[in-house]
Amino acid sequence: MDKSKLWSGRFDGETSNLTEAFTASQHFDRRLAEYDLAGTIAHVRMLQACSVITPGDSEEILTGLRQIIEEIREHSFPWRVEHEDVHMNIEVRLIELIGDAGKKVHTGRSRNDQVATDLRLFVRAAIDQILQAISALQSALVDVADREADTIMPGLTHLQSAQPVTAGHHLLAWVEMLERDWQRCGDCRRRVNISPLGSGALAGTSFPIDREMTAAELGFEDISANSLDAVSDRDFVIEFCGAAALLGIHLSRMAEDLVLWSSENCRFVDLGDAFCTGSSMMPQKKNPDVAELVRGKSGRLLGNVTSLMVLMKGQPLSYNRDNQEDKEPLFDTVDTVLACLQVMTAMLSNMRFDREVMRAAAVRGYATATDLADYLVRKGIPFRDAHAVVGKVIRSAQDQGVDLDQLSLDVLRGFSPHIQDDVYDVLSLEGSIAARDQVGGTAPQQVREAIDRCRQRLAGR
Repeated sequence: MDKSKLWSGRFDGETSNLTEAFTASQHFDRRLAEYDLAGTIAHVRMLQACSVITPGDSEEILTGLRQIIEEIREHSFPWRVEHEDVHMNIEVRLIELIGDAGKKVHTGRSRNDQVATDLRLFVRAAIDQILQAISALQSALVDVADREADTIMPGLTHLQSAQPVTAGHHLLAWVEMLERDWQRCGDCRRRVNISPLGSGALAGTSFPIDREMTAAELGFEDISANSLDAVSDRDFVIEFCGAAALLGIHLSRMAEDLVLWSSENCRFVDLGDAFCTGSSMMPQKKNPDVAELVRGKSGRLLGNVTSLMVLMKGQPLSYNRDNQEDKEPLFDTVDTVLACLQVMTAMLSNMRFDREVMRAAAVRGYATATDLADYLVRKGIPFRDAHAVVGKVIRSAQDQGVDLDQLSLDVLRGFSPHIQDDVYDVLSLEGSIAARDQVGGTAPQQVREAIDRCRQRLAGR
């Protein structure tokens, strides 16, 4: 009989090597070690306070745990596959270090509520990192938007020229997308920050423990209300990964804009040599690989949350070993999101716009056509009639190969006698931009006011 396993008492035969290898998770869940140790320290202090273990045992256990913390930090901890997971590896090592007192550490606790606690501590810490990284990216975007508040570029719908906008306005749209991500992650954090410790395997514990004490020591805002749910719940992992996937989608959309803008067909932006790569065959190439990888990695994030939802959908209450499979997609999501946020912040901080090229692109496509229609409406023409008039003006300009503001007043008046010489104020790009002077609009003054609001919001975090 294999006596190396702490649960081996009920078994006569040894576990097969295949089973050990198949069920082991310590090679990846050791990442939870610092959270596992924090939870164990809080649990031991509570056991002593509730007189479940003696002060002497408590001190021995805490001394052993502190040594394990040092071993893990110094990369000298003896991880062993036969001990399955991070929890058993730490407990076995504690017993090796301090003897019988170490065998009391698991009193009033199960691996089920232990891992649930570890995961919540891990996700909470990950959210805090991600919130900071989102704010850093927003701050970088606001700085660039401030620099480009007057820079004119084409605003697109269906990838067709629609109306002129300022580059600052476009960048602030990204800031607003990220703001929703910041809020979602913060809201998710409230549901993460619940302590399941003390729920035992599924039914609670018969020991006189103090769950509020361990929750307070670990920084949890509340304790779970039902032990069955507490040990089997992975909603918080799915919710976090879902929020991260949506953040990844937003980063992907931003990256797609950058790929288009940096292409030879646009040449709106130079992403910098530090964030592009070359071709092994074509020496002229400067590929936006960083942006493309950010766009591609969003697929991993979507795959991870899908994997977790499928993992949970068929599980009966309460805990099942299936849940071992929740950690790798969670860890990958955290690593992927943080990497994407960090590289996007660095790249966007260093990119440079070509203002002349962007303005020339905004001129093409008759982007001020809507302004001409609005002008006619202000002269008393119903919008649908004005729309039809402008369509004819555009056809005339196309036939002549000129822009709208290059048509003579006589030609324009041939389409409507309501057109006067003040029409050129709205046909220019600057006039069109300046006219959008409402909250949320693209006028430079509105962009600068929005930048001030963003900076105040970021400063308040």
